[in-house]
Amino acid sequence: MGKSECFIDHSQKTSYIEGMLCKKTTRDSIIKAAKDRFLHYGYPKTTMAEIACDCNMSPGNLYRYFPGKLDIAFSIAQKYGQQTQEDLRQVVRDKTLSCVEKLKKFHFTLMRDTFHHLEDDPKIYEIAQILTKERPEFANEQIAQKRALMVEILSAGNASGEFRIKDVVFVAEMLQSATMKFAYPQLWTTLSLEKLERELSGVLDMVLGGLLSTSSDTPIDDSSPDIRPAT
Repeated sequence: MGKSECFIDHSQKTSYIEGMLCKKTTRDSIIKAAKDRFLHYGYPKTTMAEIACDCNMSPGNLYRYFPGKLDIAFSIAQKYGQQTQEDLRQVVRDKTLSCVEKLKKFHFTLMRDTFHHLEDDPKIYEIAQILTKERPEFANEQIAQKRALMVEILSAGNASGEFRIKDVVFVAEMLQSATMKFAYPQLWTTLSLEKLERELSGVLDMVLGGLLSTSSDTPIDDSSPDIRPAT
C-alpha cells in the first residue's frame, strides 16, 4: 500500500471535510514529488509514471488527481503565484506606509520574490515558459491580479491627496507595462539583483514624479499617449 495514498473507511461516518483534507494531502504529496523531479531532471524529461513511482502509487491512481503533467505544473506555478500575491497584499494593507511608499515597496517586493524564486529553482523558468505557451490564461490572470492591487494603491493615493489621477486603471496598466522587466527579471536580463534594484529605483522615481499631485494641478488624463501632467 502506497505511503502517500490516503484510504478512508467508508463503513464509518466519515465527514466530507475529512475526505477533502485527505484528498488535499495526497495532492500536496504529488505536487511536492513532481516539483522535486521537475527541478532535478526538468519538466520535459519527467513522466507521469515516474511521479507516480515517487509517490508510491500507481499511474492510474495518479490520474485520479491530475489529468496530466501540465496540470501538476500548473498547480506548482499557482503555489508560487499565490505566495507572491499574498506578499503584495501585505504591502497594500500596511497602514504605516504612504501610497507612494506602498507603490515602491510593491514593485521591489514583486521583483525580489520572482528573482529569488527563479534563482533558487532555475527550472521554474522552464515551467513558466511552458505554461505561458500552453496555458496563457494563467499568465494573464497573474498579471491582472497584480494590476488590481496597483489600482487599489493608486485609488487610495487619490483619496489621500498624494496622487491626482483621472483613470487609475489606465495608469496601473501603463505602470505595469513600464515595469514588466522587473516583475520577471531573469526572463529579460542577466543583471544582478543589486543592479536591477538600482534600475527599478530610477524608473519608479521618474514615473512617480509624474503621478504626484504636487507636480501639477492638472489631473493625469489618459486621452493622450503622454500620461505626464502638462507643464
